[in-house]
Amino acid sequence: MKLAAVAVLAVLAGCGANESGGRPRAGNAFARAYPVFMHARCMNCHPAGDAPLQGDLSLVHAQNVQRGPDGRGLFAMKCSACHQSENVEGLRMPPGNPNWHLPPADMPMVFERRSPRELAEQLRDPKRNGGKTLAEILRHVEEDGLVKGCWNPGDGRTKPPMSHADFAKAFREWVESGAPLPE
Repeated sequence: MKLAAVAVLAVLAGCGANESGGRPRAGNAFARAYPVFMHARCMNCHPAGDAPLQGDLSLVHAQNVQRGPDGRGLFAMKCSACHQSENVEGLRMPPGNPNWHLPPADMPMVFERRSPRELAEQLRDPKRNGGKTLAEILRHVEEDGLVKGCWNPGDGRTKPPMSHADFAKAFREWVESGAPLPE
């Protein structure tokens, strides 16, 4: 978490007002959204490896759970075995969604350990983002139940550091400004 905070500060320092003292550059919109991408609610399903992460500390998922080719787990350890259509009530019980999954193995969409610039590059590149346009990624950020569920994570889990509305607004601003890369 400390590394993510340092990265955010570095991005914010490079994305201030433009030389004429006017409106902050569009890269600042991505800098505002970046802490959400690095928060456990997003990063747990966008890990660097094939094991999802879990909890507020983003620890490797217990029970040796693996991504699987379709992102829904392997063998008897399918995501839906524990992650039901809704949050299971109780402290740190599995959060739910009818479509619970990780990105598929052929397009894992890694957020973990990505700098702001690396993540922005990945999100802009259809060869590394699941073949999606920025408009499709924006729709995912604004409307997908898995994303929105991050703000209703169940008892005992923290929510991302800003509201979903503010996150979606910052991401939309970044996309509509041409998705500039943070410095």
